[in-house]
Amino acid sequence: MFNDTATPATLLATRRSGKPRDMVAPGPDDAQLRRILAAASRVPDHGKLAPWRFVVVGADRRDALSALLTSAYRAEKPEAGRLEIEAMDQFARQAPTLVVVLFSAKRESKIPLWEQELSTGAACMNLLTATHAEGFVAGWLTGWPAYNRTVRDAFGGQQERIAGFIFIGTPSRPQEERPRPDLDAVVSHWGG
Repeated sequence: MFNDTATPATLLATRRSGKPRDMVAPGPDDAQLRRILAAASRVPDHGKLAPWRFVVVGADRRDALSALLTSAYRAEKPEAGRLEIEAMDQFARQAPTLVVVLFSAKRESKIPLWEQELSTGAACMNLLTATHAEGFVAGWLTGWPAYNRTVRDAFGGQQERIAGFIFIGTPSRPQEERPRPDLDAVVSHWGG
């Protein structure tokens, strides 16, 4: 968890994605979630388009989300077995808080779609970082639900895409660090 006396660089260096299946209550309260979403919206956004939006799925809507996911999965994959259906149910019920981030392209704009997509990714990343700053952990998942039309239509319109399901909560166990890229392998200097 983030220590509020740490520097911004430490905040970023200590942020870690959590596994939604390992998250427990508490999640952020309404005021904390509002601060997280406000920070998530403070991203580079050429043209001030806000080509993203956030849909909060409350705890009281998790049964409905489970029904949506399992029904859509069965419609697309009628041969699905019990374990696959259980996985959809579990996906819907992970972590105390869920925010669905939608890429909501402004196609009439002269701003390239690629830049709008980058802004949406930045909004997701700010959401993760702001969650860490508030003392919680978050996990950004896509998987089958993010690419299914029925699921997408339940959250947005035909011109939108699900950028991710961001689950937020408290880790049920200490988080392990994962290997990070070797900076020498990903950093170069142009012209030198």
